[in-house]
Amino acid sequence: MPTSLVTGAAGFIGSHVVDALLKNGHRVVALDDLSGGFVDNVNPKAIFIEAGCTDHVKLARIFNEYSFDYVFHLAAYAAEGLSHFIKRFNYTNNVIGSVNLINESVKHDVKRFIFTSSIAVYGRNQLPMKEELVPQPEDSYGIAKYAVELELKASHEMFGLDYVIFRPHNVYGERQNTGDKYRNVIGIFMNQLLAGESLTLFGDGQQKRAFSYIADVAPIIAQSATLDAAKNEIFNVGADTVYTVNQLAEAVMDAMGSRSSLKYLPARNEVVNAWSDHEKVHRTFGTPQEVSLSEGLKKMADWVKSTGPRKSKPFEGIEIEKNLPPSWREQTKN
Repeated sequence: MPTSLVTGAAGFIGSHVVDALLKNGHRVVALDDLSGGFVDNVNPKAIFIEAGCTDHVKLARIFNEYSFDYVFHLAAYAAEGLSHFIKRFNYTNNVIGSVNLINESVKHDVKRFIFTSSIAVYGRNQLPMKEELVPQPEDSYGIAKYAVELELKASHEMFGLDYVIFRPHNVYGERQNTGDKYRNVIGIFMNQLLAGESLTLFGDGQQKRAFSYIADVAPIIAQSATLDAAKNEIFNVGADTVYTVNQLAEAVMDAMGSRSSLKYLPARNEVVNAWSDHEKVHRTFGTPQEVSLSEGLKKMADWVKSTGPRKSKPFEGIEIEKNLPPSWREQTKN
């Protein structure tokens, strides 16, 4: 029975990867510092350890205690827009934490390191986003993710550490932290509807995205550990159908069975249009029957309504106030 470490295991995507690995017959150690995740997200069949990736001393003890065959690194603070204003926090968590894991994986001869990157590495004006494009990240989060991608390539060439890199986008579904005010637009919309608030959109709402249901993403990540064709490759993973944020808002209201007004806020400095090509992942893993947006939203809405609205504390570590969107500035004061 292979033993796998999953970081960010109490979070959204990580908890679903844990489920998929257990289903595939893995022994799973689930690691999370609970800064954004919830213990009840973790499958009770996994071994849960509360710890963060920035604690290299504790990580070393964990790697010494368990003989990991595979490492699935999903822990991150994934807020693209906010990352401009929390650079030190972003790079500490998303780069240094990743390097700590890579160091231990090299020392302990891990068979394969599976890393969840992001389409944020591509930047703008590269549509559809394809794996062979040269990344041009435009925010600190995307820069951090690309730095780890480069580090994995260097560690493979220097130490023989095999890896798989996934670049998912706009993943949604059950267990997403709907109380997070800075990321996950679908969760934000659903939480706002539960609270009887207007749905807030930045700019004119014409930004285009493809929204990916979790069941179309997590099993592929789990499968990559033992698939020979995936070794040392980079894959976009997610949905193909593109929607505007305005269309998404309407679809979320339909799924929730609730209506509200739309409140347009000043546009943020962000990539306006972002969607990926998935020919490579389909060629390698097969072409699944994509869960439609309406079906995926309905499943998530049922879960959200059963759990109720969630609240998260405003981010208290803003490092740069200059050009911080007014709505976020107000949240840091609440």
